[in-house]
Amino acid sequence: MHIPDGYLSPATCAVAGAAMVPVIGAACAKTKEVVKDRHAPLLALGAAYSFLVMMLNIPIPGGTTAHAVGAVLIAVLLGPWAATVCVSVALVIQALFFGDGGVLALGANTFNMAFVMPFVGYGVYRLLTRNTSLISKRRALAAGIGSYVGLNAAALCAAIEFGLQPTLFHSTNGTPLYAPFHLSQTIPAMALAHLTIAGAAELLLSAGVVAYLQRANLPLLRINHSGIVDTDAELAPGSGRPALRWALIGIATMIVLSPLGLLAPGGAYGEDAPVDLNLHRYGLSAIPSGLQHYNGFWKHTLLADYGFSSGSHANLGYVLSAILGALAVGAAIFLFIGGARLVGRRRPSAQTG
Repeated sequence: MHIPDGYLSPATCAVAGAAMVPVIGAACAKTKEVVKDRHAPLLALGAAYSFLVMMLNIPIPGGTTAHAVGAVLIAVLLGPWAATVCVSVALVIQALFFGDGGVLALGANTFNMAFVMPFVGYGVYRLLTRNTSLISKRRALAAGIGSYVGLNAAALCAAIEFGLQPTLFHSTNGTPLYAPFHLSQTIPAMALAHLTIAGAAELLLSAGVVAYLQRANLPLLRINHSGIVDTDAELAPGSGRPALRWALIGIATMIVLSPLGLLAPGGAYGEDAPVDLNLHRYGLSAIPSGLQHYNGFWKHTLLADYGFSSGSHANLGYVLSAILGALAVGAAIFLFIGGARLVGRRRPSAQTG
């Protein structure tokens, strides 16, 4: 679902990027209202979880791959605005350091995965959990269903963005300038990948985590569920620390298992390098000029495609990418929190002056 540079026109990228500027601004402000300073590590863990789960490619029938995103799970735990912040940070790190998703296409990618997905999925979750307690089994199932719906909503948006390119942007003779896929091709391809295996993975991950927290750490669920009736006895003070420890263990486990993402043959639909396109399939004799020009716009990746440039030691490169990526998104979240604190301290003095 990571759209590379060159597949969307500069105009499309500009519109998506401009649309996301106020969204990111609102997300930063809203996140501070829900996620207090003592919960800051959870934001970092959420961003790291999203980064890592997107590295785990899942094989899809037809020779393509897909992956979970984790946006709706973060929305359930910390709120949809916090999910926007966490997933956006993960996507920025992926694009800048690992070449996963385009830099010019960041606006479109964040719109799909950091805005549409968490808000649609969280809306479904809220709808399905009306008049239920915090320990209701329906909440875990609703988190899974919301994640499934949110992932497919994001995939549909990406399919539409791809599929409109040849219609809106083409040469005088009708040759596509950017992505050569039409809606009749993009929607079925994305639907197959995400309505089946990727959606199921997203559902199971979210439902499993929420079900675990209902048993092991209810206070963590209360962060974004104030006022929800809870029939369990209050957990002992400080009981959140073991869950944080287990969350760190979970992140470490995902890092160790990250090379499993290498087992999926092929690549994700729409993420091919231009030279790998089946031009005959799309009625083309040459790579679209705009795609050729803008693809590879960002050439300063640290570990392109989560590996070494030589292509050797793929497993080591994947694990190293997972470690560096998790640390980078965590550091970015703490920088964001530090900046928010600094702004918050300055405002009162400016008003009194």
